Amino acid sequence: MFASVGRFSVRYRWAVVLGWLGVTAAAVIVLPSLGSVIRNDNTAFLPRTAPSVEAADLAAPFLLGGQLSGTIVAAHQDGPLTTADQRAVGRIEVQARQTPDVVSVRDAAVSVDGEVRTALVEFSSRTEGGGRAGAVAVARVRSEFGAPPPDLTVYLTGPLPELVDQQHAATQTATEVELISIVFILALLGVAFRSFLAPLVTLAPAGLALALASPVIAESAKLGTQISSLMQLLLTALVLGAGTDYSLFLVFRYRENLRKGLGPRQALETAVERVGESITFSAATVIAALLSLVLASFGLYRSVGPGLAIGIVIVLMIDLTFFPALLAILGRSVFFPSVLRPDGPMRGRWGRVAVRVIRHPVIALATGATALSGLALCLVSYAPSGFNPGGYITGSDSQLGEAALEAHFGAAVLASTDVVVAMPSPVWENPAVIAQGEDLLESTGLFTSLSDALSASGLHIRPNGLAYAYRHLGPPADLPPLPPQGSRVPTDFYNAYRATAQFISSDGRLLLYRVSLRAGAPGSTAALQAIPAVRAAVSDVASQMGATANGVAGQAAGAADVSTISGSDIVRIVPVVLVVLTLLLALVLRSLVAPLYLVASVLLSYLASLGFAVLAFVVIGRQLGINFTLPFFMFVFIMALGEDYNILVMTRIREEAARAPLPTAVATAVGNTGTTVTSAGLVLAGTFGVLAVTTSGQIRQIGTGLAFGILLDTFVVRTLLVPSAVVLMGRWNWWPSRRFHESDPVVGYGR
Repeated sequence: MFASVGRFSVRYRWAVVLGWLGVTAAAVIVLPSLGSVIRNDNTAFLPRTAPSVEAADLAAPFLLGGQLSGTIVAAHQDGPLTTADQRAVGRIEVQARQTPDVVSVRDAAVSVDGEVRTALVEFSSRTEGGGRAGAVAVARVRSEFGAPPPDLTVYLTGPLPELVDQQHAATQTATEVELISIVFILALLGVAFRSFLAPLVTLAPAGLALALASPVIAESAKLGTQISSLMQLLLTALVLGAGTDYSLFLVFRYRENLRKGLGPRQALETAVERVGESITFSAATVIAALLSLVLASFGLYRSVGPGLAIGIVIVLMIDLTFFPALLAILGRSVFFPSVLRPDGPMRGRWGRVAVRVIRHPVIALATGATALSGLALCLVSYAPSGFNPGGYITGSDSQLGEAALEAHFGAAVLASTDVVVAMPSPVWENPAVIAQGEDLLESTGLFTSLSDALSASGLHIRPNGLAYAYRHLGPPADLPPLPPQGSRVPTDFYNAYRATAQFISSDGRLLLYRVSLRAGAPGSTAALQAIPAVRAAVSDVASQMGATANGVAGQAAGAADVSTISGSDIVRIVPVVLVVLTLLLALVLRSLVAPLYLVASVLLSYLASLGFAVLAFVVIGRQLGINFTLPFFMFVFIMALGEDYNILVMTRIREEAARAPLPTAVATAVGNTGTTVTSAGLVLAGTFGVLAVTTSGQIRQIGTGLAFGILLDTFVVRTLLVPSAVVLMGRWNWWPSRRFHESDPVVGYGR
C-alpha cells in the first residue's frame, strides 16, 4: 500500500503539491479562524449536572458571570459623578440598547463614594463563545462611549468582553509560539542537515498542516466542539513538532537510501514504502490516545482530543503525499551543499552506544529504570492546585474596568464566592430573613467577609428600612440613576437601595450573598479543598431559612468540580489508552510480547516526567501544587508521542533482525535511526519547551512536563531501556510470529 502511495506521489508530484496548496488556501479564506472560537473559562466545560453549574443557573437572574453578559463601568477620576457625567452615561446606555446583538441594558449600581456607576449589558445568543460576532458586538458597544466629559472614563468589562479580549490575546500568543517554534526548528534542522534547503523543506509539511488544521478545527466548533486557548497552543506545538518528526523519519531514510547508491526516484519510493508504515502507526497511536478523550466528562478534555486528532490526521496525509511529491520535485538539491556519497551501512555515534548497551544489557536496563524511578519518587510531594480560569488581560479594557470596580466596590466584587438561596415567597414584606441568613452564614466561621442586600454598596440598611423603601419607592431595579426631583430620600440611601437589585431578584424570591472564603483566594488550592464544607454549611443555613433551593457559585466552586471530574476522568481513560496503544503496537510489530515492555517503558517515563514537574514547580518552585490538567495531558501526550520513537526503532530492528543476529540488528537499527530519533525528539521537546518560556500558569507547567518527558523518551528509553530489553528477550520479542535469525538467543543475550 505504502509503495503505491509513494509511486503515486512521485509520479503526480506537481498535481499533489498544487492540490494541497489550493485546499489549504481555500480553507483559510472560507473557514473561520481558530482564535475566533476560543472559550477560556475552564468551568464553561463542566457538565450541566455539576453543582457549580446548577448554582450558576440558579443565580442567572443576577447575570453572575453569564457568558452573554457585560458591565459598563463609568468612573470619575476626582470626586463624585457630575450631572454631565450622569447624562453622558444615560446617553451611552440608550445608544448601547440600540446596538445590534444587545438584548438589554440595565442600570446596576452607583458606588457609595458616588464616583462609579455601572450598568449590566446582556448580549444575544449569536455572541456566545465570543468569536467574530462577539468581538463585533463588544466593539460596537465600546464605540458608543464616544468622547465622554472630562475626567470621566468608561469601560466595558464582564464575561463576554473579557472573553473577547482573551481571544485576541490568545491569537497573539499562538502567533508568537508559532514563530519561535519555527525559528527553533529551522536552527536545529540546519545543524542536523548542514544544508540550506533541507530544513525549510522538512518543516514545510508541518507548516502547511497547521495552516489547514486551524480553520478545519474552528469549523468543527459549529458541531458543538468547545475550543480553548490551551487547545490552540497545544495544536501549534503538536502539529509543528509531530509534523516535523514524521518528515524527519522520511527524509533521513531518503538520504540513507541515496547514500546506498539508489537513484532519487527509487530512493524516495523505497523510503515511503519502508517508513510509511512506521509514520502511519506512530500517528495512529497519537490519534487513538487523543480520541480516547471523548470518554471524559470534563468538556475541556473532550474538546482538546478530537481537535488535536484532526490536526494529526492532516499531518499524516500531508507527510505521506505532499512531502514525497515536494522531495521528488527538488531531488538531490534538497541536501545542497552537502555531498551524498554512496557508502555502506552506518552505525555512527548511536550505533557505538548501542553496542555498549547490548554487551551489558542488565546493567543498562537497571541504570535507566533506576534513574526514572528516582524521579518518579518525587510524586510523594504531588498536590493538585486550583486554577486561574483565564484572567483579565493586563491593559485591556476589561481589565481596567475590573480595576475600577475593585477600587470603588471592594475586592469582594472580584474575589468572591456567591451563595444563592431561593425562597418560597418574596422577601420584601419579611426582609428579616435576609438578616437571618447573614447571621447564620457568618456563624459558620468559613467566611472573612459577607455582603448582601442589607449592606449593598457598603451602606448598611436595616430590614425595616428595606421594607419601607420598597413600599415607597417600588422595586429597586425600576429606579432611575438619580433620585426624583423633590425626593427627601438621602442620595447615599437611594443608591444603596438601588444596589439591592444585585442581591434580590426582581420577583423577590432569590437572594444572593457575596462571601470571601476564609480558606483563601478563589483560585487557591485551599479554597478548592474548602468547597465541600462550604456547600454543606450553606445547605444547612438554607434549610434553617426555609429555602427551597440553594447553591454555591464562583471560581472556587467551579475549580472543585473541575478537580473532582478531572480525577475521575483520568481513572477512566488511563486503562483505555494503555490497551489501545498495546494493541496498535502488537499490530505493527506482529508481536504480543514486545508491546508489553514498550508500553511499560513509556509509562515509567511518564511517571518520571510528572515527578520532575513536581520537583521543579512544587519542591523547588514552591508553588501550591500542580495544575489539575497536567497529569492528564502529560499521560496522553507522553504515552502516545513516546511510542512514536519506539515504533520507529522497533520496526527497524525487526527489519534488520530478518537478515542478521539480534545484537547486530539492534546496533544497526539504533545506529541508523539514532540521528533521526534524536533530531525528532529535540524538535518535539523544543516546540513544547517554547510553551514553557512564552506562557505562564497551567500552560507553562504542561509545556515543561511534556518537553522533559519527550527528552526522557529520546535519550533514556530509546537509548537504554528498549535496546537492552530487546536483547534480553531474544527471539521472544516477536512471539508468536517467527521473524528472527537462527542465531538469536531464546531468552537473553549470549545464552
